[in-house]
Amino acid sequence: MVKHIAYEGLHVSSKGWLESRFHFSFAEYHNPKNMNFGVLRVMNDDIIAPNSGFGTHPHQNMEIFTYVLEGELTHEDSMGNKETLHAGDIQYLSAGSGIYHSEKNDGDAPLRLIQTWIVPNTNGLPPRYGSYKIEKELRHNQWQHLFGAENLGAVIGLYQDANVYAIEQDTATTSEFSLKSGRQAYLKVMEGSIVLNGVSVGFGDSVEIIDEPIIRIEAFLDAHLLLIEMETVYK
Repeated sequence: MVKHIAYEGLHVSSKGWLESRFHFSFAEYHNPKNMNFGVLRVMNDDIIAPNSGFGTHPHQNMEIFTYVLEGELTHEDSMGNKETLHAGDIQYLSAGSGIYHSEKNDGDAPLRLIQTWIVPNTNGLPPRYGSYKIEKELRHNQWQHLFGAENLGAVIGLYQDANVYAIEQDTATTSEFSLKSGRQAYLKVMEGSIVLNGVSVGFGDSVEIIDEPIIRIEAFLDAHLLLIEMETVYK
């Protein structure tokens, strides 16, 4: 089953300095029929205006990762971490028993990012933070394993049986991803447009994928894709 979710149909939240599109219930948007997709709880498309951002705020018991698409993101947290990430970089925050952090756009251009939350397999774990600077050749026309359960070959480990991949796929190229029995996936088109198993999927759109052993993707325009694979949980 392939369920297409149009970018234009996502809930839009505008705060002047921040424009967000919520894939699932979040903040002021509450839809009991759209709370999650398996262990995927939050995916937000955020555009943060220059010299603004999220002040210091808490998180607890959530696996949070951020994918920077344009501009620069400056992170600072209660564990003493502080750094600035740029387009293509990723950031990981396992909130565990509790952490405070801020996310700012200290630059002069808009910051565009995708932030995703995954429910952890255990609550109350020690918080941890990590980041990864872009090496585009590792995701150029091939899937790069960014996040995954411990010791499974991902760049960064997650406290959950889920895997996150990215690919930057050239126009007119084809890629495939195999889904094992009992697994499902959520795919986000961050840039470009594709045809996925015969379904046209445009800029900003996403797809829920269940019971599809092979995911075949043809890039209609240069495509930058994010895929989250996890155990199948039927809604």
